[in-house]
Amino acid sequence: MALVEETVVQTTPMDDTRSYVDWPAIFAGAAVAAAISLVLLTFGSALGLSLTSAHEGESLSLYWIAIIGGLWLLWVQVSASIAGGYLAGRMRRRHGDATEHESDIRDGSHGLVVWAVATLVAAFLTYSSALGAASAIGQTVGSATSAVAEATDILDANEILIDRTLRSAGQGEALDDGTRAEVGRILVSSVTSDEGMTEADRQYLTALVADRAGISPEEAETRIDEIVAQAGELEQQAREAADQARKSAMIAAFLAAAALVVSAGAAYFGATLGGNHRDKQTVIEGWYRPW
Repeated sequence: MALVEETVVQTTPMDDTRSYVDWPAIFAGAAVAAAISLVLLTFGSALGLSLTSAHEGESLSLYWIAIIGGLWLLWVQVSASIAGGYLAGRMRRRHGDATEHESDIRDGSHGLVVWAVATLVAAFLTYSSALGAASAIGQTVGSATSAVAEATDILDANEILIDRTLRSAGQGEALDDGTRAEVGRILVSSVTSDEGMTEADRQYLTALVADRAGISPEEAETRIDEIVAQAGELEQQAREAADQARKSAMIAAFLAAAALVVSAGAAYFGATLGGNHRDKQTVIEGWYRPW
């Protein structure tokens, strides 16, 4: 396709009393920008799901998912803003009292208003739990918060460690929930506190494990040390996952903010370009022309 410029003479009356803000053109541009964003973001969500897997080790890390998602959002916002701004600039009715420079500024300003309207609409839809980029970023931030919380209580919910501690070779009687909860709290305290497991707790667990499993106190202590080491590894993994989620959320939020700022400039540029094409009656060859 090629651009063909036709020189025309502007005949807009000088005493035009219309408002400088052409709201129909703005709403049309904002609708186009929002529609393009919705289509591309929906397509991007499908690509994002392809980067994840239910199997451990087969998905990209949260760090790379945040970067790829942020770059995709940047491209979507810039593309939609240019398209919406161009449409608004092209459809805006020019006033006869404006110079070429003033007309460019007014066209660009309409592009900024298109960007602002589309952004506010997206924010409203996000607040109403509609699909949108901010919703995805909010989910990322939420996962980071959940991961931070899990870093402190994951051991309390991990019943397998308690089972391993109290496992017996015979058909021992099932322990009551109070005793199991007490053992779980001791294990949590042993890896989350700076002092580690107290001597009183160690003696209590040693006696409990030795009596239930029918083993010597030395073997019971060895088992307890192994369980505490496993609990420490799980706790460290949880904290590392929480830290990675926090950093990923920060990156995603920063890229989203940067995308909004860059898209504002893109909308201004698109509207200015559309206004210039309007004034010069630029036609894209290859499009249907009824004349």
